[in-house]
Amino acid sequence: MKTAFITGVTGQDGSYLAEFLLEKGYKVYGLNRRKALAGLDNLSNVLDNENFEIVEGDLLEENTLNKIIRDTQPDEIYNLAAQTFVPYSWTNPAYTCNVNALGVLRMLEAVRLYSPESKFYQASSSEIFGKVQDMPQHEMTYHYPRSPYGCSKSFGFNIARNYRESYRLFVCNGILFNHESERRGLEFVTRKITHTIAEIKLGISKKLILGNLNAKRDWGYAPDYVKTMWLMLQQDNPDDYVIATGKEHTVREFAELAFKAAGIDIEWKGEGMKEKGTSTNKILVEVSRKYYRPAEVDILRGDATKAKKVLEWEPETSFEEMIKRMVEHDLSIVQNTL
Repeated sequence: MKTAFITGVTGQDGSYLAEFLLEKGYKVYGLNRRKALAGLDNLSNVLDNENFEIVEGDLLEENTLNKIIRDTQPDEIYNLAAQTFVPYSWTNPAYTCNVNALGVLRMLEAVRLYSPESKFYQASSSEIFGKVQDMPQHEMTYHYPRSPYGCSKSFGFNIARNYRESYRLFVCNGILFNHESERRGLEFVTRKITHTIAEIKLGISKKLILGNLNAKRDWGYAPDYVKTMWLMLQQDNPDDYVIATGKEHTVREFAELAFKAAGIDIEWKGEGMKEKGTSTNKILVEVSRKYYRPAEVDILRGDATKAKKVLEWEPETSFEEMIKRMVEHDLSIVQNTL
């Protein structure tokens, strides 16, 4: 039986990956912070599995990480833990970099010292490209991050590659472009949209307030993406891969499709919007500068040619279907709270 160790197991990607690996017959250890905000809700499908075990620790705790790696000797390590909310990275850049940058270094050192045969996956991010220098972005695109989060992820990417080249460790970077699901945190704009729409549909909320509607992202479905993490570690040689759909959509498109999925007519109002007057039968969607980033990433669109060729991977879930599933899920969640 192969063993895997997943940091960030309680999050969107970590929970889907745990389910995926357990289905493949792995013994899975998942790292959970004692003060984790997300709790264990995303792991409801695996908590009773005898091959799944929660271990307590934190990417800030070097000694704890060393002990876990030394004791478990995992065949595969998936480092998904991070401070992932970009806006918060401006509020607390030091903490963001400590977790996302130095946390990667602590993990790699633990592997180098105590389990050098382990295969290591590092969760990178399209935010490393920031003010993009190529269109679309590929594995060799220049890094120009536009947030403390993006800067921390760029360090994590480069230190992972450095350990691969310096110590001959099997280390892969997965540069996953935006990917969403029903398990996305409520603080993220996509889930904020679908959850607020569910509340509007059920009469709890009256409007949705958003920031930059023109920001363009390459959005995929998280369950489709976690498979690529595993595929990277099954190759003969370690490498870095962009995972993306190759299509970009605006925040406005996302919101309009989500409202459509819920059967709600909307009216836009606010920054850059042409006023149409007040409507009595349409839901109001406001745009506020409050939710704009200090330095915006205008567009991200990935080139997954390498992943498609080497990993033989293709995204399976369309943008529209992903949004429909998220809206239906949130309608069910909100309905159950009434």
